[in-house]
Amino acid sequence: MLMYPHIDPVALQLGPLAIHWYGLTYLAGFALFLLLGRLRLRHPPYAAHGWTARDVEDFLFLGVMGVVLGGRLGYCLFYKPGYYLSHPLEVLFLWQGGMSFHGGLLGVVAAMLWFAHSRRRPWLEVADFVAPCVPTGLAAGRIGNFINGELWGRLAPPDLPWGMVFPQSGSMLARHPSQIYQFLLEGLLLFALLWWYARGPRRQGEVAGAFLVGYGSLRFLAEYFREPDAFLGLLGLGLSMGQWLCLPMLLAGVVLWLRAQRQISH
Repeated sequence: MLMYPHIDPVALQLGPLAIHWYGLTYLAGFALFLLLGRLRLRHPPYAAHGWTARDVEDFLFLGVMGVVLGGRLGYCLFYKPGYYLSHPLEVLFLWQGGMSFHGGLLGVVAAMLWFAHSRRRPWLEVADFVAPCVPTGLAAGRIGNFINGELWGRLAPPDLPWGMVFPQSGSMLARHPSQIYQFLLEGLLLFALLWWYARGPRRQGEVAGAFLVGYGSLRFLAEYFREPDAFLGLLGLGLSMGQWLCLPMLLAGVVLWLRAQRQISH
């Protein structure tokens, strides 16, 4: 088995100012979005529809707000509603940790709606543009989780070669390094598949639908290796909160994709 390497979460200390690796992974995710968004402009139909690098930059600003505000509010509402209703000011304590992908997704959806309205573009055109640029940011975030030694996996078989001991878990038993599983599945694999799929001409809503189905499926799978939150445990049908939140994503993705197929036939 492997031992968690105890990486210092602070990347750089400048007097009272501490720059954390987790914050840097968020910055890396936003930078990757900017790079991929500019490459995405070459894919049909965006150049023909007047998309520019300025559009990518403007959406990134809105998307960052959506990720941070939605991610924080989603964590407070989905995972600890009782606690934060009793301690409402702590919703603002971002430095204490606690971000939800599904909340961040809702924040990004709100940003897309605002952007589409302000640019007078179809919302699904914006969603199709954004979707392939997201998984690399998710991958960067999972690296941040690993550096922080958080969101470790469930107990692994003793003979699993890459089983890892996370002392932060309170035991010295080998666990699945689920942060790395999610980095590979929801990050790199989803990016490779979605970028390839999005490069060709697609009907409006197909790429966004493929993202929702792809992320929902891969996250649902990865949750079987991730230790459930201690304050929640497993919920109905033996599923984690993350898995239950993936189900509406899967349904929405299937509906979007099938809706696009129906549009073709007419």
